[in-house]
Amino acid sequence: MPRSTTSGPSQRMLRVAEQVRHALSETLQRGEIIDPLIENTVISVSEVRMSTDLRVATAFVSPLGAKDTDAVVEALNKHAKFVRGRVSGALRQMKFMPEFRFKLDTSFDNFARINDLLKSPEVARDLGAEGQNDDDKDKDIKAKDDKDSE
Repeated sequence: MPRSTTSGPSQRMLRVAEQVRHALSETLQRGEIIDPLIENTVISVSEVRMSTDLRVATAFVSPLGAKDTDAVVEALNKHAKFVRGRVSGALRQMKFMPEFRFKLDTSFDNFARINDLLKSPEVARDLGAEGQNDDDKDKDIKAKDDKDSE
């Protein structure tokens, strides 16, 4: 059977990444990392991406309510080896324990920016009649039919 030529992650990579995300979230939730910056911040792990050999896990995190998000990510990277040791119990079925790298997740900011652009008056103006919802179109058609029947 020919191998797929897509460059996306394999099913195994996705499954392992989700297991790592759950284990990492539990570790952060329990507050096992002794660092005042991390202890006083709620950290959301939105996604984990695994390397093809499953030896590197890149975790995309969102520090909620933190003023200096870069400092939180830097602190997580500083404690990456400790996190690796704490997560190892939950991932003992893996042959190699992955090395952790933390990156700031900017997807929520991107979604908000796109949403603001779509709601802007310039975009609404450009959509014009195409931007009407189905109820408005039905009312226009009914009004035209009523006028024609008179």
